Amino acid sequence: MKVLVIGTGGREHALVWALSQDPDVEQVVAAPGNPGIAALTPAFEGQTIECRSVDVTDHDAVVALARELGVDLVVVGPEAPLVAGLADPLRDAGIAVFGPSKDAAQIEGSKAFAKDVMAAASVPTGRAYVCTTPAQAAEAIDAFGPPYVVKDDGLAAGKGVVVTSDREEALAHAAACDQVLIEEYLDGPEVSLFAISDGTTVLPMQPAQDFKRLGDGDEGPNTGGMGAYTPLPWAPEKLVEEVTEKVLQPTVDELRRRGTPFAGLLYAGLALTSRGMRVIEFNCRFGDPETQALLPLLKTPLGGVFLAAATGKLADYTLSWRSGSSVAVVVAAKKYPEKPRSGDVINGIAQAEADGVQVFHAGTALEGDDVVTAGGRVLAVSATGKDLDEARRRAYAGVSQIRIKGSQHRTDIGLKAARGEISV
Repeated sequence: MKVLVIGTGGREHALVWALSQDPDVEQVVAAPGNPGIAALTPAFEGQTIECRSVDVTDHDAVVALARELGVDLVVVGPEAPLVAGLADPLRDAGIAVFGPSKDAAQIEGSKAFAKDVMAAASVPTGRAYVCTTPAQAAEAIDAFGPPYVVKDDGLAAGKGVVVTSDREEALAHAAACDQVLIEEYLDGPEVSLFAISDGTTVLPMQPAQDFKRLGDGDEGPNTGGMGAYTPLPWAPEKLVEEVTEKVLQPTVDELRRRGTPFAGLLYAGLALTSRGMRVIEFNCRFGDPETQALLPLLKTPLGGVFLAAATGKLADYTLSWRSGSSVAVVVAAKKYPEKPRSGDVINGIAQAEADGVQVFHAGTALEGDDVVTAGGRVLAVSATGKDLDEARRRAYAGVSQIRIKGSQHRTDIGLKAARGEISV
């Protein structure tokens, strides 16, 4: 099987790495890829991994590249190309695509659309007001009271949400957006649950938890994610079954009923509140950094599952997982998330990759022979272990080897779970 993966970030590096572990995958091409992908060593004799330059906003160029390579499958990684409709011309050209159509990708592209789908499918979620003026936002903010939850309706790279007890901060964020959702605050621990779908069948993965705040103890501004771990030792025993029954399958069914079947990765962000499980948001693709924690534990070869999802044959598949735990810790650039600094040399990646540790590139670039920072979240250091304690030790041992001027990372990824301090 020949696979083309679209994207440059950490999730794409993790996807290419996982696809290379599939013995049926003979070639993986990342477009445009990143230095980490370019440096990957093939897992099998005769397998090739390479990066090709392409403008992902030029749909004709992507279709032409897929045809030139003769690929069996295209995997579209990032949300922006999906919401812009990249999957549609590829499908029109007769190429199998793992990734939803433009219409189905609105489940992430518009939070108002997602709320409408959830209402139609009776999916449990928080109450929300859609606001287009400052006056409407102020009225909704006062109706709910603190903590205030203000979400940009459109794509914001994981940083369009403000959760604050400061009314002025909430109003300022609302005023900076064309359209916002003002939502009720959902208490309880948060869970990320991914599901692979072919538009009819839903195949859930195991749950993970990510850390959105920049600093230890969930302090500081929201980010795209500073780390994640899986599985969740504190999660209710039937959580995956409940989310599949009440959230994932009804959502996929509703999208199909609307004539926009969802074939790809559906990401449900959940809160396990005192009043039961609630959906915070949906994404239409794999998320950082949960992907970097989940994929090292997946036993099922990924290529066949993706192709089955793209061709409507997912009912024949199940997912199996390795025992143990996995932790991913994000190393971010100086001044992230406000104004991340670029161009700083990165050292220590090779030294970090030992004893069950994999370093996934996200915001990196090549300058001569040097790998340098080129984005806010620079690397995700992922490690597996027999339990959460061992996975954490290995991940942080890897992080200690990474040297980037002014870099920052959280030291408490998975710590409360390892200590047994999380309850539902």
